[in-house]
Amino acid sequence: MELIDQHTKKIMEGCKERARDAGLRFDNESLEYIVTNRDMLELSPKVMIPTLYDYWVQDVEVLKEKGRYELYPGNPYETVINTRPAISFYNDNNPDWLNVMIFYHVLAHIDFFQNNTFFRHTWDFDLTGRALADKRLIAKLRSEKGRWVDYVIEFSRGIDNLVGYFDELSQLHRPSRASCSQRLDYYFDVFLQQVKKVKTSQYVKEIDRFNESRRKFGELGEQTFFVDTATKYPEFEALFEKSRRTAKGRKRDLLQFLMDHSEFLNKEENQWMKTVMEIVRKTSIYFQPQIRTKIMNEGWASYWHEKLYMQDERIRGHEIEFARAHAKVTALPRVGMNPYALGMRLFYFIEETADKGMLSYDFERLHDIRKREKYDRNVGTGMKTIFDLRENLCDFMFVNSFVNQDFVDKNKLFVADKRMNQTRMTWEFYVKSRKAEDYRQMLLDSLYHPPCIDIDEESSAGKTLKLNHRFEGKPLVTEYIANTMLGIEFLWGGPVQLETSEVEAAAPSEVNSGAAAFWSTPMPAAPEPPKELKWRRVLYEMKDRQLSRVIVTPFTPSAT
Repeated sequence: MELIDQHTKKIMEGCKERARDAGLRFDNESLEYIVTNRDMLELSPKVMIPTLYDYWVQDVEVLKEKGRYELYPGNPYETVINTRPAISFYNDNNPDWLNVMIFYHVLAHIDFFQNNTFFRHTWDFDLTGRALADKRLIAKLRSEKGRWVDYVIEFSRGIDNLVGYFDELSQLHRPSRASCSQRLDYYFDVFLQQVKKVKTSQYVKEIDRFNESRRKFGELGEQTFFVDTATKYPEFEALFEKSRRTAKGRKRDLLQFLMDHSEFLNKEENQWMKTVMEIVRKTSIYFQPQIRTKIMNEGWASYWHEKLYMQDERIRGHEIEFARAHAKVTALPRVGMNPYALGMRLFYFIEETADKGMLSYDFERLHDIRKREKYDRNVGTGMKTIFDLRENLCDFMFVNSFVNQDFVDKNKLFVADKRMNQTRMTWEFYVKSRKAEDYRQMLLDSLYHPPCIDIDEESSAGKTLKLNHRFEGKPLVTEYIANTMLGIEFLWGGPVQLETSEVEAAAPSEVNSGAAAFWSTPMPAAPEPPKELKWRRVLYEMKDRQLSRVIVTPFTPSAT
């Protein structure tokens, strides 16, 4: 691994100038390294951070990737990491014209890292420097404590997807002088929605009433608003004061809770374990936004490497090679999802619709397809719109807000499924749906969404730690429960209980009767609609390294 030569660095600096002229914003300093495929294989398990702490799983991943490379050799174009300065790695056999394309792609990534608010907690320090200090500390502990260090790392990494990323982010974005008071937050977030349970139309009217008060009375608008509210809801002030008195402190994630309250970890001889857990926790929080912005990040980079490359006079004569390389990266698959392709096309689509003024209520009211096709107010706000989205959205908001029927129809997208061809006895794929809501739901289901585990702090004041899985339509992966709870029991120093939801198995009589019907009657022309799943609450308990399971109560999602 070595720095790029001066000729290639000059190409990069030229790309930086053109990218800044187009509106991208990033730090002046950056480091570019030439690496071999072997370097890539060894760095990938460390998320391309050379100074990340050592762990045995990384060695296993290297061996696995080497075996895969022997069967399916391939050369990744680049990898860029969000550090200060930003570090990027390039294959050692890239020609100059390809480097121009790749440099634009990397610079757009850096712009995204350094301006998207979901990366706000990564802007104030250099990860490589902190990772190096953590690596040295863990190496020192490993020399003193031996294999116990790896046990603590493994147990901590088993629950590091439960870290309080959004809670950490919210503390950074809290303004010094809040634009909305606690009274206003309580009124709209709790009182109207949970206490009064008003209809959506009534909720919107209250927002309009508040905005009107602010327009008329300025800084006194909120005070005036609550004078009128007291007439409408005289009980509001009493409920608000009660909520302030009973307000709980900042919510802790599971790792933080264990470090704060585990009697086992807080023993003097076990204090070093908390240091290791904090390293795992901070590293996990650092990388959380990257997995939550994959579609936007890759789409943004693909959008800009295409736009800037075609305007660069240095690549004249290499348009065909570029088109071939670009197509390999951004082609839309017929089955599955390519984040590069989807994100890039969404940004182009949003830019076009914003330029025409289609991101408006007037356009949404149109139902005539011909009028929608010809609609063009020529407002020219497309570029500003996509820069605003780059700054403020993550994948969920991006997909949920802008994957509509117009986008699906324009790009001929569909949801595919597979079925058994009874004649040929082979699987065949077919178009299941071309509706935007189905395609959007398929994308949302593919996004990163770790389970929500609540800690019953009051019940956990004794020896047993009680956890509650807040059911969101997806069960936990059963095969991981035992090992994960074993690690939590070790870190807690006592029994651990986990209440979760599982599908109720069909009764044996139902299975037998179904089988008999299958053999005694001809196969139906169309498959029967799937039966509604029956859920029930189940309590797992890990005590003395033995896992037990008890059915608590029947449960349906609508009951939560």
